[in-house]
Amino acid sequence: MINWKVGSGRVYIYDEVLKTIIAASVTEIKGVAGMSPGFVEELIEGFGKKTHSKGIKISYKNQQMIIDLYVIIEYGTKIPDISWDIQQNVKRTIEKILNIKTSKVNINIQGVLFPS
Repeated sequence: MINWKVGSGRVYIYDEVLKTIIAASVTEIKGVAGMSPGFVEELIEGFGKKTHSKGIKISYKNQQMIIDLYVIIEYGTKIPDISWDIQQNVKRTIEKILNIKTSKVNINIQGVLFPS
């Protein structure tokens, strides 16, 4: 969770909100087929609860945000190019919306979606 002082109070932004913003910025990149859920997220969705944060892990080190993304790409996509595009779009979106610098955006390619 991120919190900062605003006027005489504080503003709190929970990780689920951050993950929703990040997921939107990842999936708007051409060549991204989707996000890959982890074991816990698959288990939660198995019980009927939808999660918009699948494939995203946020951690903090020395007051800096580190984002790990687990992505499925479309067949024929150049991995270095799409990884760069995802990193830049996520960093730009977080900085624009929340005015927060991210120290790292790690991309983990979890799979390739082949055309039917």
